[in-house]
Amino acid sequence: MIRRDSPAKVNLILRVLGRRPDGYHDIESLMQKISLCDELFFVATGNPGIRLRCRGLPLPEDENNIAHRAAAAILSRLPRRTGVEITIQKKIPVAAGLGGGSSNAAVTLTALNELFGLNLPREELMDIGKSLGADVPFFLFADAAWACGLGERLYPAKSLPKMWFVLVNPGFEVSTKSIYGKLNLGLTTGRRKDSIHRFDTVPELAGALWNDLEGVTLDLHPELRAVKDLLVNVGALGSLMSGSGPTLFGLFDSEEKAAMAEETLRQSTNHVIFRAHSI
Repeated sequence: MIRRDSPAKVNLILRVLGRRPDGYHDIESLMQKISLCDELFFVATGNPGIRLRCRGLPLPEDENNIAHRAAAAILSRLPRRTGVEITIQKKIPVAAGLGGGSSNAAVTLTALNELFGLNLPREELMDIGKSLGADVPFFLFADAAWACGLGERLYPAKSLPKMWFVLVNPGFEVSTKSIYGKLNLGLTTGRRKDSIHRFDTVPELAGALWNDLEGVTLDLHPELRAVKDLLVNVGALGSLMSGSGPTLFGLFDSEEKAAMAEETLRQSTNHVIFRAHSI
């Protein structure tokens, strides 16, 4: 059996640069893995096929789960018919802007590559990941990276400072496709001022937080604006929505400050609260 942590991510910067002819969007994003993780367990079996079990949150356990499709991609490359049992202990909220599904897929690719001794290089795993979802290659690439294009062009984000996060998830899901569909691209023009920038301190990074999708989601769910303000009021250097949301995070430069903010938030809101650090 192989056990792996499957980390969430936050988008510290997310700019939508334009709509492509194929209907997708070009982006520029600074992405950071964080210590909020699902747990995945993998066991090779003598029976062909994939048995996937999800615990903690109700999720599909068939090909509608991206981890299932990742497993199928690996099994298709084996010279013999074999099978695998995968158990996912979910802690990362679903459809929350934190990349939990993409992370599960990436971890499945690397774990099964090891379990079955395929020795596929990272570049090949990233190509497989790209066919599964736009964020999957990031989780195979680095702990922090700039993602460009559809998210498949990745560049290491070097020397980011250690940072802490308090995340607030309101308990409902949003559709990434719907949020992109409602985005007014005319309002995003001219906001590419920090492209592939180096950040040496947490306050410097806090001053650069940006997400072109945030306004769309907050307009649809105006109650989240109060949460965003609350994060700053409890001491965050800055607050932002990750991805298409609805999870919001506050950025802190010490674990002590993040812990104090977490305690205050737990007393003042019924939303789900997580504390994490960059990895």
